[in-house]
Amino acid sequence: MNLKGVSFADQFLPALLCLEIPLKTILAQFDTDPLPSTFDQVAAIDAGVEQLFSYGSVSPDNVTGLVHGMIFTRGPADLKNSAIFVGGSDVAAGEALFRKVSKTFFGPMRVSIMLDSNGCNTTAAAAIASARRHLKLAGCRAIVLGSTGPVGIRAAELLALENAQVTLVSRTIDRAEAACRDVRTKLEHAQVTAANASLPSEFEALCQDSALIIAAGAAGVCFLESGALQRIQGVKLAVDLNAVPPAGIADISVMDKAVVEAGIVRYGAVGVGGLKMKVHKKAITSLFESSDRVLDLRAVYELALQVAGIGT
Repeated sequence: MNLKGVSFADQFLPALLCLEIPLKTILAQFDTDPLPSTFDQVAAIDAGVEQLFSYGSVSPDNVTGLVHGMIFTRGPADLKNSAIFVGGSDVAAGEALFRKVSKTFFGPMRVSIMLDSNGCNTTAAAAIASARRHLKLAGCRAIVLGSTGPVGIRAAELLALENAQVTLVSRTIDRAEAACRDVRTKLEHAQVTAANASLPSEFEALCQDSALIIAAGAAGVCFLESGALQRIQGVKLAVDLNAVPPAGIADISVMDKAVVEAGIVRYGAVGVGGLKMKVHKKAITSLFESSDRVLDLRAVYELALQVAGIGT
């Protein structure tokens, strides 16, 4: 075959045009804070995301164009290679942004989306999945200290989902009752009770006869002082999700992971954190399995149970 005088383009361009170049996975990080979370960025890269687009100060008012950019650049069959992650430190703002993004999709023009503002969903899911490794939660008496925070209220919701009897504790009864109402709007059958306390002795008294104790308060708040766990009747498992000293439960080390002492199983923040990170990465990876995954609290919890090897 005489190719003399035939250019390189004439020889090979038709063949190159016929090649199917694999699309890279793209995750758009919509953060409600001015600076997108580096924690969420590292987790995304470690989960195998090939291209990460990070945006800060994203709100319902300015997100539409960003969503359109994600859904109009690839055909419907290829949109499974694109996904959106909603994060930031303000959980309420993240939830509002999540709703707006979801409403912007239409027909097949949509991508998978995940919400994990302040790590609230993955942390709560990992905490309750850890508890399920040791306790039958249905009918279990559980108490959540710091239940009105972003992680605490989600932990309470998941416990109610598992048919536990849950006491939600806050420093004011009004906030605790509001948290109970919030859980009931999502689960009509929820067995939730409000309580309030402000002193370690009061928190200890409320915990009596609770098989499961979860401390999910703000950093620097100690609910149960040293020796309290041994004085609480009926406790079988205690989880402290505060990684910043002082501990929320003084008898638990931040590194504790299924540590049994005096007959009580103990988990600290780092002990739960290992599963939380596995769930976070699994969730990111699963976004690219289809274009219509919606990873809210319940969906993240299902993934946590899978990662923990617990049947649903």
